[in-house]
Amino acid sequence: MISLLIPTYNYNVYPLVLELYEQCEKCGIDFEIIVLDDCSSIHFPEHNQINDFEKSRYLVNNKNLGRSATINKLAALSKFDYMLILEADAFPSQKNYIHLYLNSIQQKPQAVFGGVNYAEVKPAKTAMLRWIYGKARESKSLDYRIANPFDIVFSWNLLIEKKLFLDLSFDSSITTYGFEDLVFLKQLKSANVKIIQIENTLIHQNEEQSAVFTEKSKAAVGNLVDLYQRKILSGKDSNLLKAFEIVEKLQLVSTVAKFFIHFENKMEKNLLAKKPSLVIFDLYRLGYYCLLNKKRDV
Repeated sequence: MISLLIPTYNYNVYPLVLELYEQCEKCGIDFEIIVLDDCSSIHFPEHNQINDFEKSRYLVNNKNLGRSATINKLAALSKFDYMLILEADAFPSQKNYIHLYLNSIQQKPQAVFGGVNYAEVKPAKTAMLRWIYGKARESKSLDYRIANPFDIVFSWNLLIEKKLFLDLSFDSSITTYGFEDLVFLKQLKSANVKIIQIENTLIHQNEEQSAVFTEKSKAAVGNLVDLYQRKILSGKDSNLLKAFEIVEKLQLVSTVAKFFIHFENKMEKNLLAKKPSLVIFDLYRLGYYCLLNKKRDV
């Protein structure tokens, strides 16, 4: 009936697998759980126990493929008509998580998104940026999601027909962190896929240090520059690209790049503090985008 697919990298996914397995068993359905480790540098002994479950598999890539190719590989390995794509560092917010998706399958949907939330308890002061960003930009109410079904930032906690996914797939040319979800969601929209929105959230347990998230965000901006120049994404798809197009139209790309160079350290000091500003975070990414764009145009 359903394949639960979990890409993972340097994260202990065993507690999530155990919770999902118990929920599926309680529902009495045909299912499988496949975990694919993208050649992690950190190893968790508990992962070997995943193969002890009758309907679960823990596999490891021989080399790091990136999230897009890893999810494509998981889809190819799956055997049921519906796939539920999950994230290693997210956990169901309720004990009827699987049951709610099974109810959705009865409607024979193309795709169903359950939503994402963040814990109310604040993380350590050195990890505030990721938490603040997630709560403000990624956690959307059900009413908002119903009104704006494609204004979501994740392709996980996503139930999707296997055939539909295989027809589209992730862009495997995206091998590093950032915006593979947005590209896939744009494909769904272009294919006129109807995404049903339900209240069935996963709690994103990501507690990255602000310094790590800042560096990963810069890597994602690098991806975005490439995707924009290859005309895969445009200002219609991303607020950051929309802002860049305005800056470019005003012929201020060099000015904004110089602003970034001059104020980079001061902005980072704010982003790594206990009360980071998302306005500064947006300016930081826009400035870095302009800098990379300027370098590529040289």
